[in-house]
Amino acid sequence: MKFLYKILLWTIITMAAAFGISGYFFVNYVFQTAMDREVSQALDGSNILQFALETAALNIPTKYDVLQDSAVQEIGANLEKNGQQSGLLLRISDEERKTLYSSAGFTENETLLQSIGENTIVWQILSQGEHYYVHTGVVVNAMDRNLYLETMEDVTQVFQERAMGFSTYRLVTLVMLLMSTVIMFLICTFLTKPIRLLTGATRKMAEGDYSYRARQISNDELGQLTQDFNAMANELEKTIGELQDEVRSREDFIAAFAHELKTPLTAIIGYADLLRSRQLDEEKHFLSANYIYTEGKRLENMSFRLLDIIVTKREQIEPQPVEADTFFQYLQEMFPENVGKNLTVLYDPGMVYAEENLLKTVLLNLADNAFKASEPDGNVEISGWNTENGYAFQVKDNGVGIPQQELKKVTEAFYMVDKSRSRSRNGAGLGLALCVEILRLHQSELFIESAVGEGTCISFELPGAPCAEEEP
Repeated sequence: MKFLYKILLWTIITMAAAFGISGYFFVNYVFQTAMDREVSQALDGSNILQFALETAALNIPTKYDVLQDSAVQEIGANLEKNGQQSGLLLRISDEERKTLYSSAGFTENETLLQSIGENTIVWQILSQGEHYYVHTGVVVNAMDRNLYLETMEDVTQVFQERAMGFSTYRLVTLVMLLMSTVIMFLICTFLTKPIRLLTGATRKMAEGDYSYRARQISNDELGQLTQDFNAMANELEKTIGELQDEVRSREDFIAAFAHELKTPLTAIIGYADLLRSRQLDEEKHFLSANYIYTEGKRLENMSFRLLDIIVTKREQIEPQPVEADTFFQYLQEMFPENVGKNLTVLYDPGMVYAEENLLKTVLLNLADNAFKASEPDGNVEISGWNTENGYAFQVKDNGVGIPQQELKKVTEAFYMVDKSRSRSRNGAGLGLALCVEILRLHQSELFIESAVGEGTCISFELPGAPCAEEEP
């Protein structure tokens, strides 16, 4: 059952119970008030008849010492005649509780008669057919005789009014419930609209439409829930986008890796087959063996780079203070033939906080890429300087440059802007990917600026000393 109908159903049940209980007590209260009034009047009437009976007995001529039964009957007939307009019924019984006089229609029920005692007045509600009566009983002392006087006063109208009250209240309750159902349905529809919108948004997202958002129509708790849902949807869409990008990146990585393996393996297998199947002269033999060696070294270099990337993704480092000139001297030693000719090294003395071997790998890769991107007579400039927050490095060349649309992709594994140039120089497109991972461990990142035909400038900044080392 829908939440809307649950609210509506329980509201109607609650209202029906409230109307029913309150109506029952209200009608019964009115009935009981009327009934108390009728009983009080019946008791007053009984007292009046008692006094009238005693007075009539005293007014009878005293032929006898004891009031005769015939006189009692005469008095009863007169009393009934005087009370006919009020519909009063009476019965007079002697000391033996035998009826001396009884009005027509008086009940034969003697239960109350047997319970009448001296100096007391008793009463009960009596049902006779479709009529209801207040039945009273009292002892009357008339000329040394104890007579039992009973009266019956019709109170059927009070019961009829109660029945009518219940009937009317049931009708009013039914009308009120119908009206309340319509009103509550509209109210519940309005109040649960945010829930329906959230349900629709959830269904849309379950179908794959992660850009769909629920519309906020209120500022209450449900409105806040809608805001939180949309915030969650934003994060979910962002996460799914990242996962899709990662999956796409992995697929591209696998495809590029397979392609990069295929090219050197094809060359190695081809030249190896040539060496084993034919008798070659010394020059062709050397060329074939050299191709096999060159492609094998490229495979070896690619394997080492991949291993380095995998390792750096899992490592945590503790940067140590290292003199800046250590790195620049290392680069000069790695490219001795270029120093002063194609390579310019400029740096400020300072302290670098890093893992020494890993940072050397970054600088070596950046310098190697700069030389590969440059012509034989091109220039590469490596510089370093102190900054407010640490120490900065920069590798700049005037080579072929990188197109703007390629800048975001050059740090992906196996991505090469110029594949023919990279392969011809034993490149596999893993150097910058490795640099990115190493710098990530150092809380740093690469900044690349490039223009086609003008060259490329790659820089990064390493943070200074940790807080613990800055304290005296």
